Amino acid sequence: MGYLHRHRQLTPYLLLAPGVLWLAVFFLVPLGFLAYQSLQSGNIDFGYAFTWAWGNYWNAIRDYRGHFIRSLEYAGIATLLALVLSYPVAYWIAFRGGRWKNLLLLLIVAPFFVTYLIRTLAWETILSDHGVVVNTLQHLHILAPGGRVLATSTAVVTGITYNFLPFMALPLYVSLEQIDHTLIEAAQDLYASKWKAFLRVTLPLSLPGLVAGTLLTMSSSRSSWS
Repeated sequence: MGYLHRHRQLTPYLLLAPGVLWLAVFFLVPLGFLAYQSLQSGNIDFGYAFTWAWGNYWNAIRDYRGHFIRSLEYAGIATLLALVLSYPVAYWIAFRGGRWKNLLLLLIVAPFFVTYLIRTLAWETILSDHGVVVNTLQHLHILAPGGRVLATSTAVVTGITYNFLPFMALPLYVSLEQIDHTLIEAAQDLYASKWKAFLRVTLPLSLPGLVAGTLLTMSSSRSSWS
């Protein structure tokens, strides 16, 4: 009995071991090496030496402060847009999707079957200066003659939002799909309107997915823009 008890206690750790080993080799070790290199000083002619050069961080912040701030702004706006777009979609799929749930989820993750680079290049072609979209916007006087969509802040934020929308939608769907519908019915039976039931029951219960989606989208958006 004692052997079986110990074996059951070790089982979760044995199951976690491959994943932990993978993260240690391919994440922690490279991260540690980058941290080691970041504290070196020297130049390309005479080489670099580890000198605990903490000033490198201050120099990076001073020289690239505008880039850091802009990346946070773009990532924050893209994350907010992804949330506004994803929540209604995830809510509808979770509560109204019925037998079409799997198909609708497949449509959300379908862009992942195409590489990030190809998707970005495709949008660059669609929004090119002499493309149909730009010509139409100019014809409707939304864009001035000679105006463009590419290489603008709007294009960057839109591209980030499009590419990382599934990172927000899927965690939200998982949280919403797990909500017990009888809790919402109970709130309405206690004279709560649909809006109040959403604010006091559905939204709080979906917060884990909202937090996970925000972290995934924000971190991915920042790394892609940086």
